[in-house]
Amino acid sequence: MATLHMPHPPERLTVLAAFITQAFWVLSAGIVLMYGFFVLLGAIAPGDVGAVSAAVVALLVLAAARSWAAAHRASRERDPRLVRARERRGF
Repeated sequence: MATLHMPHPPERLTVLAAFITQAFWVLSAGIVLMYGFFVLLGAIAPGDVGAVSAAVVALLVLAAARSWAAAHRASRERDPRLVRARERRGF
């Protein structure tokens, strides 16, 4: 049976994908902060703009899931010997 060898994506596409991902999260944070600012200012009521409120909640859930996944991934990548040594020193 033959194996299908897929070429690696060019470095340029990988860099572009990372840039687009980071830009999305920066824009998402800006949208959430602007929404919170205008709600605290009293310019908008969350009940009056239900669709925007739902979108902001969805962005917050996505950001929380991303943070959890990053923390979970980082905890698996730690060397247990280094963790043990750090705990032994009291850090």
